[in-house]
Amino acid sequence: MITTKGYAAQNATSGLAPWEFERRDPGPNDVLIKILYSGVCHSDIHQVKSEWFPSIYPIVPGHEIVGRIEQVGSSVTKFKVGDLAGIGCMVDSCGECDSCKNGQEQFCEKGQSVQTYNAYEKDGKTPTYGGYSNKIVCSEKFVLHVSEKLDIKGVAPLLCAGITTYSPLRRWGIGKGHRVAVLGLGGLGHMAVKFAASFGAEVTMLSTSLSKEADAKKLGAHNFCHTKDSEQVKKYTRYFDFILDTVSATHDYDMYQNMLRTNGVQICVGVPPEPIQIKGFSLLGGNRAIAGSMIGGIPETQEMLDYCAEHNIVSDVEIIDMNYVNEAYERVLKSDVKYRFVIDMATL
Repeated sequence: MITTKGYAAQNATSGLAPWEFERRDPGPNDVLIKILYSGVCHSDIHQVKSEWFPSIYPIVPGHEIVGRIEQVGSSVTKFKVGDLAGIGCMVDSCGECDSCKNGQEQFCEKGQSVQTYNAYEKDGKTPTYGGYSNKIVCSEKFVLHVSEKLDIKGVAPLLCAGITTYSPLRRWGIGKGHRVAVLGLGGLGHMAVKFAASFGAEVTMLSTSLSKEADAKKLGAHNFCHTKDSEQVKKYTRYFDFILDTVSATHDYDMYQNMLRTNGVQICVGVPPEPIQIKGFSLLGGNRAIAGSMIGGIPETQEMLDYCAEHNIVSDVEIIDMNYVNEAYERVLKSDVKYRFVIDMATL
């Protein structure tokens, strides 16, 4: 077994603190990664606080992981010692169902998509521990190549915020000739603007905060709509082909549906605390649709990382020390970060 240092929450109210634990030795198909950077995702906070479902304590969060491979198993063929590598939201799945075979392991039909933390291995009893730690062991099937071309400090959030926005944009074929709005400028929203603009779409930022206009345009947005200004909202009535909705707070879906053209689609990647409510005629009145999207499979995540390397796209980040993570959580809750915290694991 490998003694590992990390930060863990012992219960829903304890906060995160140093904790030592053990990881398995690498098997024939595993790689051992020394973690260099780990992103802070809002979902880390939800799970540390046991807000989505009962969490498994102690919990070591972190599913935006970038590091360098220190050891490979005897049967590993895709990686070698010294390679830069990443791990996202999953570390295993059944590998046999249609979803897994089609490269959508996140929707494993046998319920065996093993999350990077706050889950159990396929044996149903061994907890998984995430990237707020100095080392991780993972099957090579769920490890991703990271280009040396990129500033790796900004790569870690691509493993969640990046693929969460890249995947629906690709799924719906969004690009040149499309008018796309991005709702919400945060960790997800800023990546959505970068990708949509890179794909050639006309991009409009929808935000309740006027102060975000300059940043939105700096990131690549062509237009800005202050959604608290009824005249600005009216200007964009029946305007967009797509709205990529990154907001995780309760909001007025009917208002945004009315900003869609005929056959327009509102794609939700945020998870509000309350059930989505929408009037039927908001959909029927323009043959519109509302859809959801959740991360991406391993092949698509690698595709996204390769695209980012080719086009020099990374997240805008604030690098923090490990011992600052509890303060960082408080700032995330206040939307006080541009646009993703990343932990320098050398400070652990």
